[in-house]
Amino acid sequence: MNTSLPQQYIVVEGPIGVGKTHLVNRLADSFSGTTLFEQPEQNPFLEKFYTHPQQSALPTQLSFLMQRIKLSKNLQQDDLFHDLQISDFMIDKDRLFAQITLDDDELALYNMVYDNLTMHSRVPDLVIYLQAPMSVLKNRISQRGIGYEQRIEDAYLQRLTESYADFFHYYEASPLLIVNAEQINLVDSEQDYENLIEQVARCTSGRHYYNPLPVKEK
Repeated sequence: MNTSLPQQYIVVEGPIGVGKTHLVNRLADSFSGTTLFEQPEQNPFLEKFYTHPQQSALPTQLSFLMQRIKLSKNLQQDDLFHDLQISDFMIDKDRLFAQITLDDDELALYNMVYDNLTMHSRVPDLVIYLQAPMSVLKNRISQRGIGYEQRIEDAYLQRLTESYADFFHYYEASPLLIVNAEQINLVDSEQDYENLIEQVARCTSGRHYYNPLPVKEK
């Protein structure tokens, strides 16, 4: 396996349950990188959102936006010292959630806040977008057993998955690796993980697709 990667700032993205956090941790362990994680447990409105989405959508989204902006300040170019930094979110996707949860007036207010606070966000050197079908996402959400996530409705998860696909269909701000994560095990399979690293090391520009089959461990 490669001992270093050509990127300094990598973002792993994808819908709820796709495996972002596990991959970020493995990359950080492998390449002595520092991690930057979303902290949904610190959003006081999130549990209310899954119970009463219409009433809680705006404060939930604004709380996430403020949190993501605060965390992203650690990624400003002037603060980098050639260390690999790996995150499980990007500021750009915040608007994706807003567009599927807020009504028109709320979205207009949200956009005013977003536009004023995200002007200097750092662009990743690589985005790894993990994809998986609904059945896989639901199974992984169930397995990790976070209470409020068990109330996620299928319709919301489907809209979110489609919104991610649409967002990255047009995304051109940085190199992009689109990974079909349905049949691979990036948590327990060393070979699956090493094969992905080979793909990551090649992605210094443009758009790439990786559609692997699971590897049987010896």
